Amino acid sequence: MSDDVLYERRGPVAWITINRPETRNVLSRSVREGLFAATRRFVDDDASVMVLTGAGDKAFCAGGDLKEMSGEALRVPPPDYVPQFERNIQVDKPIVAAVNGVAYAGGFLLAQNVDLIVAAEHARFAVTEVKVGRGAPWAAPLPWWMPPRVALELLLTGDPLTAQRAYELGFVNRVVPAADLVDATQELAERVAAGAPLSVRAAKATVYTMRERPLAQAYAEAERVFEPAYLSEDAQEGPRAFAERRSPVWKGR
Repeated sequence: MSDDVLYERRGPVAWITINRPETRNVLSRSVREGLFAATRRFVDDDASVMVLTGAGDKAFCAGGDLKEMSGEALRVPPPDYVPQFERNIQVDKPIVAAVNGVAYAGGFLLAQNVDLIVAAEHARFAVTEVKVGRGAPWAAPLPWWMPPRVALELLLTGDPLTAQRAYELGFVNRVVPAADLVDATQELAERVAAGAPLSVRAAKATVYTMRERPLAQAYAEAERVFEPAYLSEDAQEGPRAFAERRSPVWKGR
């Protein structure tokens, strides 16, 4: 990783920060490569939850580096152009976005593909590709995250949603004052990290299986992914700790 993407452990949480505030954290080549590297590091790390954010207070990520694209005469981006969690890089553990400003275009892509979003009050979300003549095939799951007509308006106009509106639509989990964003995100991440690891991972997989399969198949897949949790030592530790009136000690097995 370069200095354009930072990796920091805060207890059970790994914070990955796009560190180019002077360019509004755009997705230059070094940032894209750094995000892939940092995500792989998280997958191999014993951290329980990943937080993705941007440096500064202006932008989470303003999208692609248009100057770089222009210089390279970029046409159709390859499938691995930028990390798309669960599409071109598999992350079984939960990912939270701390959206500290605008999340436009590729920044929207990153926010769309995490599991939970905490947004600062001044954050904005937009798919701006129609304004620059580019495409957004990565927005295919958008009608799963919000009502189709809202998704259409986002795609057709390129106009932004406020953090509050995104929260009302269910796209954002929490909206907090900018000064509280880091603490609020860390608190949420630690609450997730406190859960039994196998159960947490299976819970994430269960929600996404409904996006990809009919209901009957989704039930079968959910039973498959939860079986290791049921059969684990942690499944016995949880009830035992409750009965003994103490906090459980998870082993992840």
